[in-house]
Amino acid sequence: MRAVLCKALGPPEALVVEEVPSPRPGPRQVLVSVRAAGVNFPDTLIVQGRYQLRPELPFSPGSEFAGVVREVGAEVRGVAPGDRVVAFAGWGGFAEEALAEAGNVFPLPPEVGFPAAAALAMAYGTSLHALQDRARLGHGETLLVLGAAGGVGLAAVELGKLLGARVVAAASSQAKLQACREQGAEEVVSYADDGWRDAVKRLTSGRGVDVVYDPVGGALAEPAVRLMAWEGRYLVVGFAGGDIPRIPLNLPLLKGCAIAGVYWGEFTRRDPAANREHLARLLGWLAQGRLRPRIGGTFPLEGAAAALQALLDRRVIGKLLLLPERPGA
Repeated sequence: MRAVLCKALGPPEALVVEEVPSPRPGPRQVLVSVRAAGVNFPDTLIVQGRYQLRPELPFSPGSEFAGVVREVGAEVRGVAPGDRVVAFAGWGGFAEEALAEAGNVFPLPPEVGFPAAAALAMAYGTSLHALQDRARLGHGETLLVLGAAGGVGLAAVELGKLLGARVVAAASSQAKLQACREQGAEEVVSYADDGWRDAVKRLTSGRGVDVVYDPVGGALAEPAVRLMAWEGRYLVVGFAGGDIPRIPLNLPLLKGCAIAGVYWGEFTRRDPAANREHLARLLGWLAQGRLRPRIGGTFPLEGAAAALQALLDRRVIGKLLLLPERPGA
């Protein structure tokens, strides 16, 4: 089979595509013939050695994928060859075949295609865990989403709306803001404009926002905390901006607000039953047409480096996918 390989830690341009032996599933693993694989910001970090997970070299990046089950381990029950599934793993998805633990493999409703499924698990799983479990987002509350045009950002916009919140989307360009409107944001602000904080204050009549969803960090973090309403919840989702911010702790004291970390990968390990409920709920909404993941572009396996670089350069609106099918197949 063909696979994208990271043979030395470094920039995405160092990735190569090679023929490698097909993996064999262990007793509790499932082997999936990959039809679509999601491209996520952590994939840019893992190939540089900057992520929490450090697989041995060489390895294939790619943490979520959808496809058809090819083979299952001896102890696997409830999943069989030929099943259409979506799965997630720490790495390995940027390949024609990929392994996942059986507990991280989910059946697809017949109405759900592979590209939409591959765009769902990580972005929407993270966002539902963040908004429902960590923020306890309530109907009628105001949600501010930073980096709102990215994969997790647009997922948070859609889910915030679905959960009954008033969604304010913040992004860096008019094209990105338009995408946020199309995904359901009621209000948009550009943080390329120095007056973006004042705009949010006007939109909330000076009260501030109940929940901030922040996958960006960096220079946006402290201004966003200053926009919190009394007893608001600030969600630390990631640091796509590059820098890990240092928040003055007098701010949460004065606002009576909470700063909550969101680590979806650890949540899936510690509470797999709750995660399965989340994924079933998300797949149900997807099948019903209540969620519409925005696919910002698709690439063959040979385009993996270009896809990851586009994420690093912040040129992506929505979610990028790799489609491993061989040219001419």
